[in-house]
Amino acid sequence: MSIAIVTGSDSGIGKATAVALARDGFDVGVTWHEDEDGAADTAREVRALGRGAHVRRLDLADLPAAADVVDDLIAALGGVDVFVNNSGTSRPAPFLELSWDDWRHTLSVDLDGPFLCAQRAVRQMVKRGRGGRVVNITSVHEHVPLPDSSAYTTAKHGLGGLTKQMALELAPYRITVNAIAPGAIATPMTGNEDVDPHDIDRPGIPLKRPGSAHEIASLVAWLASPGAEYATGHSFVVDGGLLLMAAVRND
Repeated sequence: MSIAIVTGSDSGIGKATAVALARDGFDVGVTWHEDEDGAADTAREVRALGRGAHVRRLDLADLPAAADVVDDLIAALGGVDVFVNNSGTSRPAPFLELSWDDWRHTLSVDLDGPFLCAQRAVRQMVKRGRGGRVVNITSVHEHVPLPDSSAYTTAKHGLGGLTKQMALELAPYRITVNAIAPGAIATPMTGNEDVDPHDIDRPGIPLKRPGSAHEIASLVAWLASPGAEYATGHSFVVDGGLLLMAAVRND
């Protein structure tokens, strides 16, 4: 396998993933929504590692047309072996106050978009007959709710279910599908860009710190590797032990 597409790879987990895959020998399709300069920087890092990079803008609020970007990148790269659904958004609001527009926008970006984009990528994988890998970046909130985040939690639960369904249906084509469910990660989305997560105190997390985008990227790289060929249909939680806190008494 030698060609990967990583959505939302202009910063954070997506950028770290694109660079990690390039380091492992992949040419990479990079997408961005708002940060064109960030995407260009990701592409420069990929090319500095001796790999090819193509950059496209992807707006998952503009569906189904936005999925054409995946076909465009596949044509530019010459195929796709690994597809990483990383793009995402959140518009927090209490359930009773959540607007229809914010609900639909979040579901479009976090669930509808990953479905359509992965479908385009997988159709090409099936056509080529070489197998492939799909990795969906979800969240620990694929598994547990988050206050004031009905749309986000619903979308991530849905993407977790889609991961299992895809894994079941695509196994005959030698295409594996897995999810990675990060906890708190030091990225621009959490207001901790370009910082060492070991220097941030998070007392509510057993490991007492947020994670690094590179820690998530290393798992994506493994799932894209020959060593992960037998892993499919799973959600790999990487959260510093956050979900274990359900076992801690608070009385």
